[in-house]
Amino acid sequence: MRKEIHIFFTALMFFTRIPCPKWVNHDPGYLRLSSKYFPLVGIIVGSIGALVFYGASFLFSIEISILLSMIVTIYTTGAFHEDGFADVCDGFGGGWTKEKILLIMKDSRLGTYGTIGLVSILAVKFIALREVETYVIPFVIISGHSLSRFIATTLIFTHPYVRDTEDSKAKPAAKSMNFAMLVISAFFGIIPLLLFKNPWIFLTLIPMYLSKIYLGHKFRKWIGGQTGDCAGAVQQLSEVVFYLTIIALWKYIW
Repeated sequence: MRKEIHIFFTALMFFTRIPCPKWVNHDPGYLRLSSKYFPLVGIIVGSIGALVFYGASFLFSIEISILLSMIVTIYTTGAFHEDGFADVCDGFGGGWTKEKILLIMKDSRLGTYGTIGLVSILAVKFIALREVETYVIPFVIISGHSLSRFIATTLIFTHPYVRDTEDSKAKPAAKSMNFAMLVISAFFGIIPLLLFKNPWIFLTLIPMYLSKIYLGHKFRKWIGGQTGDCAGAVQQLSEVVFYLTIIALWKYIW
């Protein structure tokens, strides 16, 4: 149990800016096992965003409350996944060989493709959340963060890690995922869907996983697998797909 607690706090320290006990560090051994708690970290991040939205909605408009919620979740994670998404946009937008794509993705500077991609996905995220019925927005935020992180771990499970440099901080977390870890990830990723008390909500898994298959195909075709940035891109895209699917379900099925 103590080891699992250590692994969880390692995940929390790695994927967020939330303060952790001093005895927690970025030990590669624990970091390698931490990806199974990726969705649990998503529940925490999503809960923070949901609380900010709920509290802000008593003082401000729904639009401002959603923006504040988005800002606080981005701050909580240090834009970890947004940065990965932007790097993927730059790499696959400007590179035509595996070596060039990986080189561009490693560059800390934000390019045209990354800027356009980041602005676009954040805009869609905001508009989609605004279209959701107000009273379920907190549940949608929590579930979107947890479930999208589970979808990202499926990429780690199905695609090999391809960056051959040893200085990548994300390498241990992005390189190892066995079936038992995937099951744990699935549990934490899917359990927030029970908040909706409606079985139709589980249909969101289909388009979310299809978005992962689409990106996974591109990753395998161009670079032969995935990197930490690729997992971040899957998380961001599948989160938005979740919000859009919620809107479609609400309109035609719910």
